[in-house]
Amino acid sequence: MFNLAPGDRALVVAPHPDDESLGLAGTIAKLTGHGVRVDVLAVALTSGPMHGGHSDATTRTREFTDACDALGVKARTIAWVDDPRAANPVVHLPDLVQLIEAGPVASLAASRPHVLFLPAADAHHQDHQAVHAAGLAAARPALARHRHVPWTVLGYDGPEDRAYLAPKTTRPLIVDTSSHWPAKRKALECYATQLRPAPHPRSLEKIHAQDEAAGAAIGTGLAERFAIYRMAA
Repeated sequence: MFNLAPGDRALVVAPHPDDESLGLAGTIAKLTGHGVRVDVLAVALTSGPMHGGHSDATTRTREFTDACDALGVKARTIAWVDDPRAANPVVHLPDLVQLIEAGPVASLAASRPHVLFLPAADAHHQDHQAVHAAGLAAARPALARHRHVPWTVLGYDGPEDRAYLAPKTTRPLIVDTSSHWPAKRKALECYATQLRPAPHPRSLEKIHAQDEAAGAAIGTGLAERFAIYRMAA
């Protein structure tokens, strides 16, 4: 997968705890099953009112831990928990670049990934767009001899992105995740506070349907699509 061998490394940067599972849980499970080390950096988490419910940092941290365990993720962290920056990452881009580039637990410096997964550039939510821009800046190839630069950078979508937007760029990379739906479902079910009943895009039924649609493009049962921002052998 992605020209990776067992023992190679991948880093997933998620704007919030749950985006790693909503966006690419099947691919994460496939990678870890192949012997690739996957680390996850979730950027921001706040307690308080949220669209469709209430966010509690303690509960959501436990959900994140359980989901990462279900997917075989190694290093995982939520960087900004009830931090003032968590409420609006878009106005803290320099800090966000630094976090992705050199954070202490899961980052380019700490994880040294061969593949970096970011939210797609044309994501629906502005904080997802900010994480994409910061991640792409952190992974820039300039001065690569002084820091780690991944050879592949890919963009993933969340359920709302797939439901609400016509992507501005194509998603030509499609990963067959048919055998990994049980692991993806288990990870998604860890996020009881974040899933919604059908027909909401963030329901198990609609996520499965989206994966079926992606799978139809390559003649398989289920799949996940990715935008390509860099891919080198």
